[in-house]
Amino acid sequence: MRPRRTHSVMPSIHTSAMGRASSILALAALLAFPATAQEIPDLPPPGLKLPHVVLMSMGGTIASKGEVRLNITNYGGPNMRVEPDEWVADVPEVALVARVTTEDFRAPQAAPGAPYEPGRTYENWYKVARRLQEIAKDPTIDGVVVTHGTNSMADTAWFMNLVVSIEKPVVFVGSQRPWTAMSGDGPLNLYNAIRVAASPDAARKGVLHAMNQNVNAARDVMKMSAYRMETFRSIDSGVMGVADPDVVKFFTEPTRKHTFKSEFNIASLPETLPSVEILYTYVDAPPYVVPALVKAGVKGIVVDGMGAGGVGEYADELKKAQAAGVVVVATARTRSGRVQETPRRTESGIVPGDNLLPEKAKLLLQLALTKTTDAKQIKRFFDEY
Repeated sequence: MRPRRTHSVMPSIHTSAMGRASSILALAALLAFPATAQEIPDLPPPGLKLPHVVLMSMGGTIASKGEVRLNITNYGGPNMRVEPDEWVADVPEVALVARVTTEDFRAPQAAPGAPYEPGRTYENWYKVARRLQEIAKDPTIDGVVVTHGTNSMADTAWFMNLVVSIEKPVVFVGSQRPWTAMSGDGPLNLYNAIRVAASPDAARKGVLHAMNQNVNAARDVMKMSAYRMETFRSIDSGVMGVADPDVVKFFTEPTRKHTFKSEFNIASLPETLPSVEILYTYVDAPPYVVPALVKAGVKGIVVDGMGAGGVGEYADELKKAQAAGVVVVATARTRSGRVQETPRRTESGIVPGDNLLPEKAKLLLQLALTKTTDAKQIKRFFDEY
């Protein structure tokens, strides 16, 4: 048990009546505040059963160090990583809300100048998903926090949301500033994420994302700012809940299939997923990109369309791709609003991507293609997930 740090201030004794009156008033004002207002809270007493939360590291800014505290944009690299146990040591307050154990799932750092290795990310995703599936069946574990880099965190969380059958809370967290930064957001984000994972109210809600005191669904959350703290938002649906200082509070429930309701379990997935690529629409976009993708062997194409999901100059070549068996999904580059089913889109055979981001539509399409190549059946997945 850590010793309490208290601040005791006693007024000096004055011989004059005015001095005595001042002393009495000062003492009365001091006693009006509870002594605990300036104390570090005690650790829970021995024997108190707290939720068991596994803290799983997948790296990221929150797991990075900078050489100086003002280094908030150029950090990490060899010997500049934060070990999982360091988080627990640096934020001892987590012991107030959960019994935390740590696991390290960071992908190995590539040697300087090493060539890019395709599939490396998915290989690590599979490892994490399988471990989460083990945790789902472990009665000694109540929740999981996964730390991750913010650039692709929403993608990873969405994948886990689709392939891990788990009812326990799984909470992704990261930071916009390295662990060593002045006014870094990592420690409070981590503490709050553990609070969310320890909350029974967070169960059966699918994979969650907790940063900046907001709790979002993995399906809807997106990164919207390169460096600012208020970066992750769910544009159409809003936050699911908050991690306020007094309580973790949820306002909404997910309505789409996820985790324990999903048809895509990690145990049944092939070792490699079907190839799907993303095309971005813009004025004078080159149609020749489509046949190049078909020649390369893609099984699906996500077109991030203009306006409400228009495919623009790609239209004619996409028809040829569909005739060759490629499934096409349309998303909207507006980042808000659904791609709707219209008579023209129905006639085109292009699957509406609902309001998913293109990178999330890509992952759902890859998983859907492990089940079927029928566009009508794939549309069902986009309607339900």
